Amino acid sequence: MNGGLYRSAHSAPDGEPPQTEEGVTLISVDTAISGYEQAIAPEPVPEGDTSTAGNSAVMAIGSLVSRVIGFARNALIGMALGSGVGDAYTSAQFLPGQIYELLLGGILSSVLVPLLVRRRKADPDEGLDFTRKLLTFAIVSLGIATVLMVIAAPLITWIQSGSDTPPAYRSLVTHFAFLILPIIFFTGLSALIGAVLNVRGHFAAPMWAPILNNFVVIATCGVFILFFSSDDLSVDNISGGAILLMGLGTLLGMVVQALGLLPALRKVGFSWKWRWDPRSLGLGEIGRLAGWMLCYVAANQIAVFVVVRILNSVAGEGSASTLAFNNVFLLTMMAHGIVGVSVMTALLPKMSAAAADGRYAEVSADLSRGIRLTSAALAPIAVIYGVLSAPIAVMLFQGGKFTNSDALATGDVLVVAAFAVLPLSISYLCTYAFYSLQGNKTAALINLPVVAVRITAYFALAAILDKSLSAAGMTAGNAISYVVSALISLAVLRRKIGRLNLGSVAASLVKVLVSAAIAAALGLLVVRLMPGAGAPDGRGEAFLQLLAGGAVILVAYLIAATVLRVREVSDVVGMVRRKLGR
Repeated sequence: MNGGLYRSAHSAPDGEPPQTEEGVTLISVDTAISGYEQAIAPEPVPEGDTSTAGNSAVMAIGSLVSRVIGFARNALIGMALGSGVGDAYTSAQFLPGQIYELLLGGILSSVLVPLLVRRRKADPDEGLDFTRKLLTFAIVSLGIATVLMVIAAPLITWIQSGSDTPPAYRSLVTHFAFLILPIIFFTGLSALIGAVLNVRGHFAAPMWAPILNNFVVIATCGVFILFFSSDDLSVDNISGGAILLMGLGTLLGMVVQALGLLPALRKVGFSWKWRWDPRSLGLGEIGRLAGWMLCYVAANQIAVFVVVRILNSVAGEGSASTLAFNNVFLLTMMAHGIVGVSVMTALLPKMSAAAADGRYAEVSADLSRGIRLTSAALAPIAVIYGVLSAPIAVMLFQGGKFTNSDALATGDVLVVAAFAVLPLSISYLCTYAFYSLQGNKTAALINLPVVAVRITAYFALAAILDKSLSAAGMTAGNAISYVVSALISLAVLRRKIGRLNLGSVAASLVKVLVSAAIAAALGLLVVRLMPGAGAPDGRGEAFLQLLAGGAVILVAYLIAATVLRVREVSDVVGMVRRKLGR
């Protein structure tokens, strides 16, 4: 029930660990991974499972490293291409992820991975022959689909861009799309190999492979800056060589990611052989099982299509557009991944066990505790995003063709995203509660009105706001849909499991919001008194504002939350004191 981008675990075209541009579908057998959003819940695992804990640690480290490198990559893309060409490039990048999700992404984690697990347990050859047949069919299907999509690139970009988009901009998106759309095949190949590895208990390689992708794109940006930095780069005059370099470099990144998984495949003892036998796969059953997930995925992809179309219509008019929207969304998902998903990972096994035994009061208590803990932990991050949006954007993205005004415009979008951080994670917590209750169908059905609200908000805000605020408006549309998602989910959950302790949640949220407001006021005061006064002209001023403003916000929030007796914050502070005392 997320907004913005929607990618599966290996489908992020920019080489990040699947984040869920857009609700992110995680390919996982028995554990949730910090930093990944899932369309289906992982199977609960017994407490004290050290192998699972070890796997989670390896994947969490890989996720963190890849996110850091991913931000370096995104910053370099902006520096190399600037806002106008960068918007066109980013629009083309969305296409393979969207198409892949509709072809394979949703059903891979919800149907195919569980199916591979069952066949591995039931078949005498541990599912080897079935896996070979499945891979053969999937690779052929992906290959045919990829060729058709590349041929249809002009039509796809015309539909995505709309009639309001300048012809030169649409032409540039199309040229990038011709080069980038083959990523569909290698994304699918990477995801399928990752699924085979996960089923065989190997999690590290799929987690770390996107880092190879990042390095290739970073190197591509470096070469681009070396050879084309002196060009007067714009949508109207970018050279064919520049387009080829960025497009083929992006494609090469995903090729390297897929090839980087092959050694791990040999390590687990899997040898692939051509086995063409579609009839033995039970495609009818797979289709029936995938129905609700396809509904979930399709709804999200429609929302992605709409937001890209709206942002494309204002590209090149000096406004924060597709590139800025994507960068801010990644920041939002990073906060959610670090805090929200970590809380979900800890609570889901307990909630699932309680739900299986009919102990719904415990499910309610865990959900309530999760919302309180997530809110208390995310509030200062949201304040930092809102108050220090400009210095954050300047520090991360300014440079080269991405000017100071481009960075400050991105900061304006981040201000709006600050209000989306809490609703996003709360809505996901509710979704995980449905997973614990085996309510995947319910989660998919709730997603439909949520996406309808999101798309309505997109169009309404696009019509009301000035074009320069389009990216901020689309981010606000996401935030509104997160709130709606949380409210609908809580109402449905209350009918399913009874009281949700919402009184204690509301009391805690009020204290958290008061603490956050105090921290925000003091942070704003400090930033306004510093050089640049909240609109830094370069990284020097931005760094000083982040250092001073961040420190004031964190200290003020901790003091206010402690005075107001926000239990979750007090517990964390007490734990740190005990650790320091030792």
